Amino acid sequence: MVLGEGRIEVDGSYGEGGGQVLRGAVALACLTGRDLRIFNIRAGRPKPGLQPQHLASIQAAAEVSAGRLSNAWVGSTEIGFTPGRAAGGSYTIDIKTAGSVTLVVQTLLPILLSADRPSEVRMLGGTDVPWSPPIDYVRQVFIPGLRAVGVCGVSLELVRRGHYPKGGGEAVLRVEPSRGLRGMVERERGAVGAIRGVSYCTNLPAHVARRQADSAERALREAGFGDVRVSEEAQNTGGSPGSGVVLWAETGGRLRIGADALGAREKRAEAVGAEAARGLVAELGSGMAADSHMADMLTVYLAAARGQSEVGVASLTGHAETMMWLTKEFLGTEWHVLKAATGSALVKVDGSALLG
Repeated sequence: MVLGEGRIEVDGSYGEGGGQVLRGAVALACLTGRDLRIFNIRAGRPKPGLQPQHLASIQAAAEVSAGRLSNAWVGSTEIGFTPGRAAGGSYTIDIKTAGSVTLVVQTLLPILLSADRPSEVRMLGGTDVPWSPPIDYVRQVFIPGLRAVGVCGVSLELVRRGHYPKGGGEAVLRVEPSRGLRGMVERERGAVGAIRGVSYCTNLPAHVARRQADSAERALREAGFGDVRVSEEAQNTGGSPGSGVVLWAETGGRLRIGADALGAREKRAEAVGAEAARGLVAELGSGMAADSHMADMLTVYLAAARGQSEVGVASLTGHAETMMWLTKEFLGTEWHVLKAATGSALVKVDGSALLG
């Protein structure tokens, strides 16, 4: 990354070279008001360049910030972006595919926190699709966890689920501006209390949701957890069939621990429930305050907060490392990571107070 004459240039092939670089850089450009050029977008991938879901996220960021994009089309390997000033209000973002609405949330939420008035964003696309957080993880783990850094006026409403390949889901993000972000200290989790979850199926027999829930509950009880309850949900929307399980645990601190699993063709419902349960047991087994995906999603907020943060994470993913790199270059934040032999880590940063 090179900084020159007010413009920041980002190599889009950094790290895993995926959409995280693109979404994170555009969000940070909006927060800092810096012109941005991203090149080598998704270089080395089977389909290099922007794909529809990436294009939807950056176009949404341009819309809510009154910004200008150049070279923004499917397949483009380089874009330019000049952000404006984030404005609240009502927006509709139609991804037009099963592209993830939760990745749009990841892009827009930091921007809208800096807006001049409340925002409501109606999003159409995939709510529970591969390679992205399921909507119930965002609703039940991520958004509640943001309260630990002082973000309270955020909600995400699920209207209709959407699965691959047709999408067709709908969700509504509501954001109250917030400039009082503060650092947080959450190193290790406390004792596991209640474990809750949702087992859902769309355009499939209702017994799929029931079998997934039963399997998840059984696996968690066999692992020694007593207060476990997974609710069941079955919808018929006319879109693509799909199913999944999202679980979360209360651990005595300000962060919940979450895990999930998606259904797939030829994958038994019992296997989906058991997979989600194993994932939660593994995340809890680290003893840390945050699960691995929460660490990915918290990074930009810790960097923009006022004061020092220390967060224990179950594992540090490539996405988290990418966001640390980006926030250092945009905001000057210095990250200190102490990794354990088990793969868990303690992450420390002095926030920039950009939203503090």
